[in-house]
Amino acid sequence: MKKKQLVGLLLLLLTFSCSKNFTEVTPKGVISEASLATEEGVGLLLIGAYSMLDQQRTGITNDYYSTGDKFWFDIMSDDVHKGADNGDLAPLFQLSNHDYETNNPFIFDEWKGLYAGVNRANIVIAQAALVEGADLTRQVAEARFLRAHFNFNLTRTWRDVPFIDYTDLNDPNKPNDGPLWSSIEEDFQFAIDNLPPTQAESGRANQWSAKAYLGKVYLYERKYTEAAEILQDVVNNGPYALLTEYNDNFGEAGEAGPESVFAIQFQNDGGQSFNGNRSFLKPLAGGPLNTCCGFYQPTQDLANAFKTDGNGLPLLDTYNQSDIKNDQGQPSFGADGVTPTAFVVYDGPVDPRLDFTLGRRDIDWNGFGRFPGAAWIRVQANGGPYVSKKFQYRAWDYDANRGQFGQFERPGIHYQIIRYADVLLMAAEALVESNGSLSTALDYVNRVRMRAKNSTYVPTVAGVNPTNYQIEPYANFPGVEYARRAVRFERRLELATEGHRWFDLSRYGADYYVNTINTFFRNEARTIRGLENLTSPALPKHVVLPIPLNAIDLSNNVLHQNPEW
Repeated sequence: MKKKQLVGLLLLLLTFSCSKNFTEVTPKGVISEASLATEEGVGLLLIGAYSMLDQQRTGITNDYYSTGDKFWFDIMSDDVHKGADNGDLAPLFQLSNHDYETNNPFIFDEWKGLYAGVNRANIVIAQAALVEGADLTRQVAEARFLRAHFNFNLTRTWRDVPFIDYTDLNDPNKPNDGPLWSSIEEDFQFAIDNLPPTQAESGRANQWSAKAYLGKVYLYERKYTEAAEILQDVVNNGPYALLTEYNDNFGEAGEAGPESVFAIQFQNDGGQSFNGNRSFLKPLAGGPLNTCCGFYQPTQDLANAFKTDGNGLPLLDTYNQSDIKNDQGQPSFGADGVTPTAFVVYDGPVDPRLDFTLGRRDIDWNGFGRFPGAAWIRVQANGGPYVSKKFQYRAWDYDANRGQFGQFERPGIHYQIIRYADVLLMAAEALVESNGSLSTALDYVNRVRMRAKNSTYVPTVAGVNPTNYQIEPYANFPGVEYARRAVRFERRLELATEGHRWFDLSRYGADYYVNTINTFFRNEARTIRGLENLTSPALPKHVVLPIPLNAIDLSNNVLHQNPEW
């Protein structure tokens, strides 16, 4: 099911006619309360709830501030720099450098977008209860799945958040007394019990996607035994599989494919972009399609993580002792503006996923040819020498996904909230942490690595020295601690720049988070000169975001601030 907002219609879905007099006529273009009190009406409301997966609500949230694809959360991690001019979207720069306060507008918009989604889901549940003579259990189960999705993101981002039920639509001002794990579990379990294994429309939640999502919830709760059980059920009995080609996950070839467990199915609407990704700030600054705006640049730290040893395995503890060769500070072309400046591509062994994840000098960029470096980067001194490649336009399918809305792209590229590789790695983690089978965890990790090994690699550009791609499966996990490090590292490599990293670092614990981010700030200054003067130290409080100051004010102090803040 492509993401359908039914532009113009869904803006009116909640505008009920309250006419009490026969002389009052429901205005044209307004859906009456009676029309919604039907199976079809509930179905339309459910589409409206799905449309909030991107967390964009006209007049409530700003484009790219509230983000269904979690792009700006990566910017708070060691995977991605904000990029562009430091003063452009200054609140985002503050998040990147851990120099933000409780009034940051990105934080408030994320809060608003997620609660708008909760509201939409609750309206479906409430309206379904008013319909007589129809079994709407499936529709309610989908709505509860969506509510669990929004509440999960609220809880993992802020921890202590208010639970708003469908009975609270007229009185939503509730205290934030704690995390919502029990309610989230109940909603996903209801979805598991009442949804079919498959749906005719691929974008809808089904029983298996609910199981995978509940497994993810258990992982965040550190209920590792429960997580391992349900995630292995998805692995052993579910309908999912790894795509043959790793890179197909990030374009049209992988949309609604066997690896997609649950996704935001954006649509470019023939270039009109009403249903495109409105938080998309990743395109190149210029480049082959003359796009805007050059934000979201992968870090040197991330590039280094893809180095491998002579056996094709990651350098778990030593990857950042030296840097993959880059062209930071080097112009793309000589004085004639045409002849490329001299550059030799790093010839050490690297994981092939490196060049599916980030664009680097003289490597093909998504089929558009040689990436020239600084010429396609807005401000290299601020963001570094790399650009992102996942969920970006590719030469072979950009016509199907190209969006345009003024200067901002709103592409139709799907965003994978959960894909099967993530399920395998979550299952591996749950097994490791529950003292389960290390051999099974090893198998799951190696399935992911072998898919990368057997994928078609990024082709070498004519005249450029070939990249030394080396990746192999692990022979064994000699113990729990080694397995833990290997699984965590594999998550970073496989899911890099997909919106997972900050959340993973946070759930690994405050000490892990603080050490990782502060070490990253120190090391990254080798590439981004002066970075040490722009960043603030990561502190234990940064594993959760502060409750937005505006939300507390609007609640008349019913909400309270997280104690760390």
